[in-house]
Amino acid sequence: MKNKLKLGGHLSIRGGYTQAARTAHSMGATAYQYFPKNPRSLGVKAFDANEARRCKDYCQENLLVSIAHTPYPSNLAVDLREQPDAFYQTIQSLKNDLDIAEACGSLGIVVHFGNYKGKDLLQGYKNIIQCINEVLKGWQGSTKLLLENQAGDHGEMGMTLEEMVQIRNLCEQPEHVGFCLDTCHAFAAGVWRGAEDETFLAKGRNIGYWDHLIAVHLNDSKYPMGDRKDRHARVGAGFIKEEGFLKLLQAKELQNKAFILETETGDDGTYIQDMEKISQWYHASAD
Repeated sequence: MKNKLKLGGHLSIRGGYTQAARTAHSMGATAYQYFPKNPRSLGVKAFDANEARRCKDYCQENLLVSIAHTPYPSNLAVDLREQPDAFYQTIQSLKNDLDIAEACGSLGIVVHFGNYKGKDLLQGYKNIIQCINEVLKGWQGSTKLLLENQAGDHGEMGMTLEEMVQIRNLCEQPEHVGFCLDTCHAFAAGVWRGAEDETFLAKGRNIGYWDHLIAVHLNDSKYPMGDRKDRHARVGAGFIKEEGFLKLLQAKELQNKAFILETETGDDGTYIQDMEKISQWYHASAD
């Protein structure tokens, strides 16, 4: 007997954190993702801790799990020496995201691996480690910082599972670092070939990636494998297709993770249609 799938979509917090949780529950979701604040800037949000606590209580009562997605300008690879203001702004923003997500009871905050424009990629990796160490300095919460793999559309960094694992290993507090796998990004980067891939799961197992995976962004791809284009399609409507997703849903390494849809909603404005499709695939795979 399979565990109930933790599945949902990205939801707005326009009505508050608790309302986002209520919306998720009303559509039958068991997981959801949200932006803790304005996704377009690195400001620090003065949030209502009591309202966030109500969200946490509601999720616990209704067996919901959530993850927060940090604002798009968040860049772990920002260089302290060249852009000190941007570095400290990033640190404060991510600390703020952790505080909000912890208050809401979320599993983690998702942040893209990092984008470094310099010629020395080693310096870019050093910047990422330095940034993560500063963000997590003194952090005692249960919410983790979740590194998300990248599609390769903005550079060479952050496409492989090996990079995620190595950065985590080199951080001062690796116990507070986890992973979020984006299926579209992995497919676009060419590190996962969908249904035809016979090595992806074994590779992740051998390097310990799956041991620290918390969530999966379940996105199809509008472009073929290896095109390095970050363009999400609804599940089953892109180049990954049903067969590719079935392989991941069947994998024991991904059982009990939070699966999040970041794609267009259905005709009814919700993720219900795609959630039902994925649930059918998941349960059919047990037959």
